[in-house]
Amino acid sequence: MELGLKEKISYGLGAVGKDLVYMLSASYVLYYFQDVLGVKAIAMGVILMIARIFDAFNDPVMGVIVAKTKTRWGKFRPWLMIGTLTNAAILFLMFSCPPDLNHKGLIAYAAVSYILWGVTYTMMDIPYWSMIPAFTKSGKEREGLTTLARSCAGVGSALITIFTVMIVNFLGKTIKGNDASAVQVELAGFKWFAFIIAVIFVVFITITCINIKEQATVDLETPTVGQMFKALITNDQAMVIVIAILLINSSIYITSNLVIYYFKYDFGGEGWKGSYTLFNTFGGGIQIISMMVFYPLLRKFTNNIKIFYICLASAVIGYLTLFGIAFLNISTVFILFIPAFFIFAAGGVLQVLTTVFLANTVDYGELKNDRRDESVIFSMQTFVVKFASGVAALIASICLTLNNLKKETDDEVQQAFDFSKAVPQNAKLGLRMTMTIIPIVGLIIAVIIFRKKFILTEEKMEEIDTDLKAKKQ
Repeated sequence: MELGLKEKISYGLGAVGKDLVYMLSASYVLYYFQDVLGVKAIAMGVILMIARIFDAFNDPVMGVIVAKTKTRWGKFRPWLMIGTLTNAAILFLMFSCPPDLNHKGLIAYAAVSYILWGVTYTMMDIPYWSMIPAFTKSGKEREGLTTLARSCAGVGSALITIFTVMIVNFLGKTIKGNDASAVQVELAGFKWFAFIIAVIFVVFITITCINIKEQATVDLETPTVGQMFKALITNDQAMVIVIAILLINSSIYITSNLVIYYFKYDFGGEGWKGSYTLFNTFGGGIQIISMMVFYPLLRKFTNNIKIFYICLASAVIGYLTLFGIAFLNISTVFILFIPAFFIFAAGGVLQVLTTVFLANTVDYGELKNDRRDESVIFSMQTFVVKFASGVAALIASICLTLNNLKKETDDEVQQAFDFSKAVPQNAKLGLRMTMTIIPIVGLIIAVIIFRKKFILTEEKMEEIDTDLKAKKQ
């Protein structure tokens, strides 16, 4: 039975909601605790990495729990709803930190809330992506739904990227008044912006749970944790994609974590918030267009593997261009649209491709290991994406610490100061290199590994699909 429009829209809305939440945390939790509340950057970097190490144990276990679940609503939707409700609540609390806590109290609050956020996000993210092989046919239907979901996720990410700073500023001033300090404005703004995002998240996932129903699948024996790790190790193609996702996402997240500091302390001047918003508006728009227009257009002329290489080359070109522009004495934000086009366009399509590749490894694993481990495979995606954000945050925090980029304690300075004039050139150089050169290295390594190890071409997937049908008969 073919998927209807209602099911496609419902699944897409879920992707929008969950990536609104994810990108708010991935891109702004470091800035919120470090630059707004004054927690030391290196302390935040360590917290974010510890949370990701914890996820190394939590995410695969959650994959097994989902696989063991049997209810009249299926095994995916109950956890999707439970995870969404708890994650929305934790998100609001995470961005509602009491500012009068001492430094140790702030660190403890950041650590506990962020770890809990990661745990609850896992509860809903694993069943969300695991549902794809469970209610789609392999081939074009699965690829089409994956493309749609990733495109919608890109919309969610882009909306956060574009609007967060300006809406936070608007909400903060509306609630606290124009005479409030910059810190008071940002604290109130982030708190109620997080609340709005949390509500949207719950509404969208509820629509997904109501309208998406998994199809009956073969009732295979549920794997133990040991069997699960064995299955992952023996599914060499899943491991290749997992490594590629880690390298690509770490590279992109390093830039997304530091770009706000680049505008504030290097490029932006007094009107840095406006320039930052304009840059993200352009980049977010390109990211959405790349998923919805560029990828389908490229797909008509070539296969997914070639598109993958094109995108990685585009991202490298974008980073090199950004690094070069940083040394030019040009103050207009429009010049940055050139590297933004290459980077955001590549990032959007790569989100679609990596999920398509990972979904295909489920069929490959079933043929190779006689086990269809949707939850196990996609639990690795959840873990790797979050681990990449932790790696990126740690690298960003080290960059901020080494270059002495930290919160100003004087509220008047926070409101009216041109930060870029107070930052020495060597600190600006360190910031520029961290957000461009390190990502380039990560992307090059991803190309090398993918080229040597990945074998799931379109022809190979057709063979696998034929063999699986023969096995089932």
